[in-house]
Amino acid sequence: MSTFERYLTLWVALCIAAGIALGHVVPGLFHAVGAAEVAKVNLPVAALIWLMIIPMLVKIDFAALGQVREHWRGIGVTLFINWAVKPFSMAALAWLFVGYLFRPYLPADQINSYIAGLIILAAAPCTAMVFVWSNLTKGEPHFTLSQVALNDTIMVFAFAPIVGLLLGLSAITVPWDTLVLSVVLYIVVPVVIAQALRWRVLASGGEAALQRLLGRLQPLSLLALLATLVLLFGFQGEQIIRQPVVIALLAVPILIQVYFNAGLAYLLNRVSGEQHCVAGPSALIGASNFFELAVAAAISLFGFESGAALATVVGVLIEVPVMLTVVWIVNRSKGWYEDQPNVTREA
Repeated sequence: MSTFERYLTLWVALCIAAGIALGHVVPGLFHAVGAAEVAKVNLPVAALIWLMIIPMLVKIDFAALGQVREHWRGIGVTLFINWAVKPFSMAALAWLFVGYLFRPYLPADQINSYIAGLIILAAAPCTAMVFVWSNLTKGEPHFTLSQVALNDTIMVFAFAPIVGLLLGLSAITVPWDTLVLSVVLYIVVPVVIAQALRWRVLASGGEAALQRLLGRLQPLSLLALLATLVLLFGFQGEQIIRQPVVIALLAVPILIQVYFNAGLAYLLNRVSGEQHCVAGPSALIGASNFFELAVAAAISLFGFESGAALATVVGVLIEVPVMLTVVWIVNRSKGWYEDQPNVTREA
């Protein structure tokens, strides 16, 4: 691990502070960047996500994707967490904290809207950013790609019914343009670019050339991650300064939900005997959220200035720093995870 990577937590904290400060000092700049979007998908952020995930996708050999069936236990655990646990656990936490414990400290007319936003956030499992978290835990890249693709497919059919059930709404307006564009921008296009780059490098220089390329791309990926943080916190700098208490209170159930679902997925993988390189990304996929879809759905259902929209934005703000702590826990606990007879140790 390089010195830069070793102090990643510090760089994250500095980027969060810089984003909030810049968003307050030069809000016009961030408003202009934030307006560069199509179907609620911000194009500058999409470009940065490309820089983050393409290096991870270059590692993937599509010829080896068939091996993923060996990790059926990890796939089962992740699907269970994403679709049978996560939305319902978030609903319970939202009703407990926002609807009861924090009710006296929140605007009374926005309570139900906050709860709705948190439920929408939990019903959309993460896509592109999972590749970053998986890479930081040395996760199995083929498992990560196949799991993301499977989640995207299920989300097309399950997102609206689950949200409708938990919100008590008979008809949910799914922002299909956002969902389709996000999948194309964050999955399809980067995969095509990465595989074309992989094929070209292997054809011209072999495996050694590919490893040299990956070594050069890795710092670029981390820099893009930090730049994304500056943008995300800059977009919401004014909100954070204007409503710090509300944002802090809404963050509580999100934080609990992230650690609960990540921990449950991690433990279930360990009990089932799955390898650590699968358990890591499984836990991370189970904990993170597809915030672009969640924000777009909240805005389309409740309006731009609603509590639901703000609740999903809080999910955006804490996504990166919180997931980095989950990455740290997964990495530090590898010895404990593999210290069990039924767990297969990695080579």
